[in-house]
Amino acid sequence: MLIALPSLMLAGGTVDGRQVVTLVAIFAALFTIVEYSASSPSLVEFRDAPPFNRVRFCALFATVFSLSIIFRGYENPSGFTGLFQDSGAHVGAALDFPLSPVRLMMTMMSEQTSPQTLIALRDTAGLAYTISILSIVWFVLLLRLQQWPRRGGAFNVWVNLPTFDPTAGGDVVRRLQRDAQFNVLLGILLPFLIPVVVKFAAWLGAPIVLNDPQTMIWTVTAWAFLPAGIVMRGIALNRVAKMIRQQRQRAYEKAAANGYLPA
Repeated sequence: MLIALPSLMLAGGTVDGRQVVTLVAIFAALFTIVEYSASSPSLVEFRDAPPFNRVRFCALFATVFSLSIIFRGYENPSGFTGLFQDSGAHVGAALDFPLSPVRLMMTMMSEQTSPQTLIALRDTAGLAYTISILSIVWFVLLLRLQQWPRRGGAFNVWVNLPTFDPTAGGDVVRRLQRDAQFNVLLGILLPFLIPVVVKFAAWLGAPIVLNDPQTMIWTVTAWAFLPAGIVMRGIALNRVAKMIRQQRQRAYEKAAANGYLPA
């Protein structure tokens, strides 16, 4: 439903394009079902540690839905679509200042881009970036309130971190903390780096064209959601590292209380 949402809400598009969207949606559904039903997932992290993936999916859905509503308002204006358009316009104008991520998104476009496209890009980028920031704040609040990730039960590192190898070498806590710091830093920098990379690619002869509404929706969504997801992953990894360190400390204190001390 998430992948097909822009195609369903917006008019236009070719038959081949709708078929491609349908195939991608079916593939994504099958992949999700397989990952959540298998005893050992291959890619999806924190499968058994809700609400990490729920927060990310809700943020992604909210972004795609909001941007689709904005473009639907250009075709079939109404009071509901006007609310999203006005919100995007105010947020986009507030975030449109020198060296801001929204301004960088606008400067990556070619000089031939129409003013209407630039305004739509500013409004959608501002709204998507705001949703991404709110999703991070939401996740941090849930992390504090629900004592994530344990929530009263055991935390299986193998199931929830299938791409992390605890036996690869080095202390697990230090590796998790290092990965967490890298993810948070990368997530903060990506909204600024992506427009620079796109601008450089355009200079090499591969300019990006966002005249199609669905292309703009998915481009802006990826630009806003991927960094937020990476930041949340870094926060989650740091939380897991802290949990393992606390368990080690309790085991050491218990051993010391029983008269056993490490060599």
